[in-house]
Amino acid sequence: MQRFLTRSAGALSVALLAACGGASDAAPPATQPAETAAPAAAPAQTMMQLPDGVTPEMVAEGKTIFEGPGTCLACHGPDAKGTTLAPNLTDEEWINTTGRVYDEIVNLIMTGVPQPKQHPSPMPPKGGSSITDEQVRAVAAYVFSLGSH
Repeated sequence: MQRFLTRSAGALSVALLAACGGASDAAPPATQPAETAAPAAAPAQTMMQLPDGVTPEMVAEGKTIFEGPGTCLACHGPDAKGTTLAPNLTDEEWINTTGRVYDEIVNLIMTGVPQPKQHPSPMPPKGGSSITDEQVRAVAAYVFSLGSH
């Protein structure tokens, strides 16, 4: 019984680490055949078709910037589902663009939204942050990835 519990606890630890990204390159436990081992969970946003030139690495970097130096979460919320200050970026309703179009998202972040259609505060260019143009493209990749296609 103890051997079973030890093996189960080890498999659970590996699964939890993989789900949290902590052991994405770890081999599956020796007691589990490789063909039945689940790969590390990929973020949902990388499972869709990304625009030409956009990579899963850009999406991951964009998420980091969105939550950090880009200060996007201050208005759009930590889950990007919007607040009273800024719209939800995860749904299919696009207020200030024609839709979930990568180049339009890049342009919107670069130029800002001086006169929002539904929210009280304008968005300054780059959200008022000092992120680079390359970082803007990464944030746009992350925002693009938030929708279901």
